[in-house]
Amino acid sequence: MAAPRMTPDLPTEQWAQVVEETGKPVVYKKIPVRQPGPDEVLINIKYSGVCHTDLHAVNGDWPIPTKLPLVGGHEGAGVVVGLGSLVEDIKLGDYAGVKWINGTCLQCSFCQQADEPLCSKALLSGYTVDGTFQEYCIAKAAHVARIPKECNLEAIAPVLCAGITVYKGLKESNARPGQTVAIVGAGGGLGSLACQYAKAMGLEIIAIDGGEDKRAMTASLGAKHFVDFMASKDVVSDVKAATEDGLGPHAAIVVAASEKPFQQAADYVRPRGSVVAIGLPSGAYLRAPVFDTVIKMITIKGSYVGNRKDSAEAIEFFRRGLINAPYKTCGLSELQKVYDLMQQGNIAGRYVVDTSK
Repeated sequence: MAAPRMTPDLPTEQWAQVVEETGKPVVYKKIPVRQPGPDEVLINIKYSGVCHTDLHAVNGDWPIPTKLPLVGGHEGAGVVVGLGSLVEDIKLGDYAGVKWINGTCLQCSFCQQADEPLCSKALLSGYTVDGTFQEYCIAKAAHVARIPKECNLEAIAPVLCAGITVYKGLKESNARPGQTVAIVGAGGGLGSLACQYAKAMGLEIIAIDGGEDKRAMTASLGAKHFVDFMASKDVVSDVKAATEDGLGPHAAIVVAASEKPFQQAADYVRPRGSVVAIGLPSGAYLRAPVFDTVIKMITIKGSYVGNRKDSAEAIEFFRRGLINAPYKTCGLSELQKVYDLMQQGNIAGRYVVDTSK
């Protein structure tokens, strides 16, 4: 079999943050640089966003087991430096991104109908295969995100998971331009991107979160209304009152980290409204009154990550300058500090790690 095509003078070792044992701090160490297989690419990761999912991988508290040892991360943006012998539609030197879906079988019924995130054989970056908290990362060529050269790799990194995820959720809501969407958890990393995508898609936004800082931030991102769940005596009534006809929003996008907002959403969406669950609070359940759900013909659904087409569309919004993910940058060597802040709930927006530091 033909050897992969590689950029000259690539190192054989690289720095990486490795989970050697779940529940323990990550280890900053040198590991080998892998060569891509026939259908894979090797990407020199320049920047990688840090997602809450990465913390779950470190803690090992999700029902899906991780590989060990594990290099986490799934929001990696960089430059293609290696191509497998079968790869023809991407070139050395191209910009590309490694997403949560690292690869799928491409043959099952889900893959064939553009639902490849549901593939039972999906490879998950930074979870079931090594991810982007390293200088050089492998991914299946069919699934890497194609990033236009005019895009800033540092700024686009959070879009590769958080942006694509909320954009997919907004599409799943079936809300149309001119209609109203409630974004629950609007001031967080996912929510701040959801506000921007919703505005770009022509939707009127009711932001739901807590505190005056979140009110100001969501207003700057395009939210017309704000409901402060910490100050409100009746969140359901206040959300309905924020709509012109008092019937409630056409959809609710729930990216909250606790259970209660998922229960409230079904109470305030209008008849034929939809509730889209995206956040993954541990041990939480969706509950809604059957009578009202039937009589109002409400749709309650989950939305996972986007497919390859959703990813390309989400990136195109960024390329056009419509999406600006708030982020802070630190060195890859400082990743554990980010996890500590995340564990304490002390992060606003997103952190991006620079793999060269």
